[in-house]
Amino acid sequence: MKSAEELVVDQHLHATEIARFHSHVVCGPTASDCDIWIGAIGKDGYGRFYLTRAGSGVCVRPHRYALAIVSGVVAAGVLGLHECDNPVCVKVADATEPRQHVVSGTQGDNMERMARMRRGGGRNKLRRFDSRGVRRDRSVALREAVRHGWDGDAVQAALLGDQPMLW
Repeated sequence: MKSAEELVVDQHLHATEIARFHSHVVCGPTASDCDIWIGAIGKDGYGRFYLTRAGSGVCVRPHRYALAIVSGVVAAGVLGLHECDNPVCVKVADATEPRQHVVSGTQGDNMERMARMRRGGGRNKLRRFDSRGVRRDRSVALREAVRHGWDGDAVQAALLGDQPMLW
């Protein structure tokens, strides 16, 4: 994917596009649950949403598109960051909600968060469950857990993956 360009989503002009987007989202049953993208998922474990505008096709990240639905526009260089740590979450919670999900940020913010979570290269050891393949497997498992309706047990199993239970 190319770098994040300005993304405009007009509620009236793009109504059909927005409806198609929502047809690929399953909302969690409680306010703190993620809203899960059940559309295409790339090799990196993040969703893909394909648009055709002015005769050209473009692929955008669904969590960034969700930000644009709420705000109308996401400026060039602004990313959607997952505070919930779920790459297929597309829930944009308002600031009054106790748990944030997808928020706007810069690549610098993203790198800072990655370091704080002990991910990435350099001196940080990459946590085993953060590799691209494992992240994609987790995203696909989450998609399948909610594709035909929210299955809480399947969601928990997908989120935990092969991590040992501590309780």
